[in-house]
Amino acid sequence: MTALRPNISFITLGVTDLDRSRSFYASMGLEEHPSSGPKVAFFDMSGQILALFPRDALAEDAGIAAGTTEGVTVTLSQNVHERDDIDRILNRAVEAGGRILVEPSSPPWGGVRGYFADPDGNPWEIAWNPRTTIDPAGRVHLGGKTTGTE
Repeated sequence: MTALRPNISFITLGVTDLDRSRSFYASMGLEEHPSSGPKVAFFDMSGQILALFPRDALAEDAGIAAGTTEGVTVTLSQNVHERDDIDRILNRAVEAGGRILVEPSSPPWGGVRGYFADPDGNPWEIAWNPRTTIDPAGRVHLGGKTTGTE
């Protein structure tokens, strides 16, 4: 059975004003990744990606009601090597006491993703995308581009 690896691929923050948050993180010294777009911002964090996504859209994607800080504001995400790994990890989460939030499905940006919640309700996205490269150390690279530090 495929196990959850001991790393995080993406940390996605649900934000109320994407442009304001994009500017804030740029002002903090982070460089926005070229794969960013008008509806999402990505920042390379040494192999992990910090993503900014509108809070209501993030809640909808995770199958959770939108809200204030008591609603979903962060999801943890891990990219996997194979599409079938999504099913294996979601099943393992249920067996371990978690619950499925979103069955595997194809989001508008490609690939496949599903969501589970841990026993405290913290949402995890498990995603497979053929445009994302995972290096031997488990670090994720957007658009297949590597950092040259492998």
